[in-house]
Amino acid sequence: MEKLLKGHKKFKNIKFKKNKDLYLKLVKDGQHPGTLFIGCSDSRVIPGLITGTKPGDLFTIQNVGNFVAPYKPDEDYHSTASAIEYAVSVLKVDDIIVCGHSHCGAIKSLYKDLGEDCDLIHTNKWLELGSEAKKAAQLFGGTEEEILVNTEKLSAIFQLENLLTYPAVKKRVEDGNLNLHVWYYMIESGEIEYYDDESGTFIHMDES
Repeated sequence: MEKLLKGHKKFKNIKFKKNKDLYLKLVKDGQHPGTLFIGCSDSRVIPGLITGTKPGDLFTIQNVGNFVAPYKPDEDYHSTASAIEYAVSVLKVDDIIVCGHSHCGAIKSLYKDLGEDCDLIHTNKWLELGSEAKKAAQLFGGTEEEILVNTEKLSAIFQLENLLTYPAVKKRVEDGNLNLHVWYYMIESGEIEYYDDESGTFIHMDES
C-alpha cells in the first residue's frame, strides 16, 4: 500500500500538473472514447500503457481471461455485458478490441483441475467461456507451450462470436459503423499481433 500512496503523490505532483488542462477538459466535455478495449485482469497487462493512449481515449473492460459472455437478457447482474452495452449504445465507440496475451493464467487454468472449492465457484463457471478455444487448440496439437499460445489466440477470436450475440453490436457492425478487432499482446517482448481475417493468421503490427 505504501508503494501506491507514493505513486499517487508522484502522479498528483508531476503528471497531473503537467496535464491539468487535459483533465479539466475531460471534466468539462465528458468522455468520448473511440475504442472499447476488452483485456485481461492480469496485472501485467495495462491497456493505456501498451497502446500509448491518453486519459479519455479508451473505454476499458478487464476481466479474467478477457472473456465475453454471450448476450443473456435476464435480470441478473452482468458487469461485462453492461460495459459493452454502454460503450456501444451510449458512448458510440467506433472500434472494439479483444486483446489476449501471452502467459495468461486464465488460459493455463483451462488445463488444470481447480476442484470444486466454493471459493472458486464463479471462476470455474467463468472459465467455461474458454472451453471452445481449448478444444480447437488441442485439435491443432503441438507442444504444451504451442497449445497454450494457440488457446490464448483462439480464445480471443471466439470472443468476437459472443460479442455478435449482442443486438446493438451486431446491428452497428452490419451497418458498417463499428469494427471488431482481435489483438495478442506478448508480455515478454512488448509486441502486439492482430488477427487478419483474410489470411486467418496473426500479423505483427510492425508489419502492417
